[in-house]
Amino acid sequence: MVHTYEVFVDIMEFDNPSSNHFERGTTRYEINAESRDKADGIAVNQARNEHPKATELDARVTRVLR
Repeated sequence: MVHTYEVFVDIMEFDNPSSNHFERGTTRYEINAESRDKADGIAVNQARNEHPKATELDARVTRVLR
């Protein structure tokens, strides 16, 4: 059965690999998936596509919406 999960992904992007300056943010996704693990993976892939320079992606499924 497919459910809609709320997933937050913390994203860290470095401006330049040789510097210490980075930007950090969190993006919220509503993912339709069969399990929490699949929702987690789909959200990470979406975040990776939206933020190709991201060096760290940390996803957490917070709740089932539907």
